[in-house]
Amino acid sequence: MESSINTYIWQQFGATLDMLENAITACSPELWNEGSRFWYLSFHTIYWTDYYLSDQTPKESDFTPPAPFTKSDFEYDAMPNRVYEKEELLQYLAYARQKLRDQLTRISPEELLTKRFISEYKEFTLFELLLYNMRHVQHHTAQLNLLLRQGINDAPKWVSRTAMPLY
Repeated sequence: MESSINTYIWQQFGATLDMLENAITACSPELWNEGSRFWYLSFHTIYWTDYYLSDQTPKESDFTPPAPFTKSDFEYDAMPNRVYEKEELLQYLAYARQKLRDQLTRISPEELLTKRFISEYKEFTLFELLLYNMRHVQHHTAQLNLLLRQGINDAPKWVSRTAMPLY
């Protein structure tokens, strides 16, 4: 196994995405659209993960999520026009995971430290943005796990490192 910063980021960010996937998978149909809006918090987390992995088009106006998702999360207090199904969000999460893999296999460790993500609201190196993005996912995954504990008295276990190889 190659030991590079890209591999280490993949192992930890991948574990974070695994934990999000596990939380979504564990959600019961009753909890999915309860007042907590488990589905929306899941969507929000994946949406911003996707956006923050957009090193080629970081401007909000240039970003378009894959169908059937809309740009609703860029609009203050706007909800998507329908409840997204669990399978749709798991597919979107797989899309975001592949986007992370593509980025980490395409960009060198040096580029992670020098290439910048500049949007209307944020400016980071790609390395710092990956950390920021991972923190955002873990923050909301913890919220989802709390909702699972409150709703079904269970939550997925901690993932130390993703089992999926980067290369």
